[in-house]
Amino acid sequence: MNPKVEFYFRKAKQWQKELEALRMIVLDCGLTEELKWGVPVYTFQKHNIVLLHVFKEYCALLFFKGALLNDANGILIQQTKNVQAGRQIRFTNVREIVEMKPILKAYIYEALEVEQAGLKVTFKKISEFIIPEEFQNKLDSSTALKTAFDALSPGRQRAYILYFSAPKQSKTRQSRVEKCVQQILNGKGLNDQ
Repeated sequence: MNPKVEFYFRKAKQWQKELEALRMIVLDCGLTEELKWGVPVYTFQKHNIVLLHVFKEYCALLFFKGALLNDANGILIQQTKNVQAGRQIRFTNVREIVEMKPILKAYIYEALEVEQAGLKVTFKKISEFIIPEEFQNKLDSSTALKTAFDALSPGRQRAYILYFSAPKQSKTRQSRVEKCVQQILNGKGLNDQ
């Protein structure tokens, strides 16, 4: 147990018993407990394996390379269609966790094997994402914007494409594009300050 992580478990108002049960299972598998992104992350030789996180309706154990796991029990959930690597197992009560303890340990050990084998998730290339028409038109009409966008890292490009693609209405997509043009020209990602 890492003392730096203790505050996370103490401040948890909801899911406290569930988080504690998951914590014990993960630690029992020999992982190192760290605090990253404000949540407990469990690592092996400095590589992220799983993390614990909470939502309103459930708490979850998230496997960083969950897409590579066998999922023999069919319990891994892809949070959204855009999540490529991570998969989570969701819980709504302690009983579920206790009953699933052997299965959870098996999944954690499999995740360790995936990491030790050096397996990597194959991410979709930026060229495989569909650029919304509103943004494509802007790129086609501005060489400076196209050059600036192409210079961004693949992760930043992906963030913009997903952000611009999300709204159903063209008007909203257009508005998002307009608001982000200067930030792209400045070489900044969607969430950069």
